Amino acid sequence: MTDIPSCPKCHKENTYPDGELFICPDCAHEWSQQAAVPAAADDEDKLVVKDAYGNLLQDGDSVTLIKDLKVKGSSLTLKTGTKIKNIRLVAGDHDLDCRVDGMSLMLKSCFMKKA
Repeated sequence: MTDIPSCPKCHKENTYPDGELFICPDCAHEWSQQAAVPAAADDEDKLVVKDAYGNLLQDGDSVTLIKDLKVKGSSLTLKTGTKIKNIRLVAGDHDLDCRVDGMSLMLKSCFMKKA
């Protein structure tokens, strides 16, 4: 029973196959078996990162700082309004990898605005 997915609508595990469909008896949601497997695989692979205003960020985007940030281990302070180009999204506590003034930094997206 492990190859029967849980319901994508109510997330309960009481689903059952019926021909070429999966059916959830709890919420009466029906979906095809072919659509169930690729959709679940795509959702796990995507990294969703949003800026301070809820805009989705992607690799290669440009962002602007919305707050002064002190760089740990340095006397450098990144000023509000600094534009950072060509960001890379990474998983972890700091979700942006970028270069600012020749230095590689990892920053949090909550201090960024999509430019």
